Amino acid sequence: MMGQIRVGIGGWDFDPWRQSFYPAGLAKAKQLEYASRRLGAIEINATYYKLQKPELFAKWRDAVPEGFRFAVKGSRFCSNRARLGEGGEAVERFCGQGLAELGEKLGPILWQFMATKRFDPDDFGAFLALLPRAAGGVPLRHVVEPRHESFRTPQFVAQCRAAEVGIVFADADDHPCIADISGDVVYARLQRAREEEATGYAADAIGRWAKTARAWAAGESPAGFAYCADPAPVRPREAYIFFISGAKARNPAAAMALIERL
Repeated sequence: MMGQIRVGIGGWDFDPWRQSFYPAGLAKAKQLEYASRRLGAIEINATYYKLQKPELFAKWRDAVPEGFRFAVKGSRFCSNRARLGEGGEAVERFCGQGLAELGEKLGPILWQFMATKRFDPDDFGAFLALLPRAAGGVPLRHVVEPRHESFRTPQFVAQCRAAEVGIVFADADDHPCIADISGDVVYARLQRAREEEATGYAADAIGRWAKTARAWAAGESPAGFAYCADPAPVRPREAYIFFISGAKARNPAAAMALIERL
């Protein structure tokens, strides 16, 4: 048994993609429609900087096909603060801004912390307690992306598992990679695309990520990664694989190559 695997990119409006991904002459207003028919998911980054209107979420929802998912990046006003547990009003505003308009096309909410944010078990636990399970009748699922080595501890994993919150697998040079599975969602952000590769990653690397994605979707903890705690119970999980940063111009090609391999 395997859960659904969705592969995508961050955003859909990036000028170099007009030469490498989008057809010549495609209107910007049609970019989301085009991208969503070639990818399984897109991570919305604009929500990290400011709240969006419900009408805009509805417009995005109507532009994409059934089965497509939007991951939504949580507000910096919630995750970039000295005391995470004091951000209750900000979390409430964020989750109430209109996310429910996405309906079944809403994927996980990504909460990304600053690289200077250290692990404080009490404060982090208070933050987890703030995360709502639904908004406007639509279920909410959350994943967290710590960027400080102090989070590489069994206690962090245990807290996430108790709260049924996923831990982001960040494959990057400058942030810790915590591979432990937590919650119903595996969320990977792959950040090593290279400009010299037409698909961002060499064919053998794409093959390895396809194998890893299948293992995650089956609920397995693949060998070869650094874990902080005992393996999670094996059961099907939804897997999101995003190609982010690196040689960004190559990310759509990398995503489509992985989709083809899968």
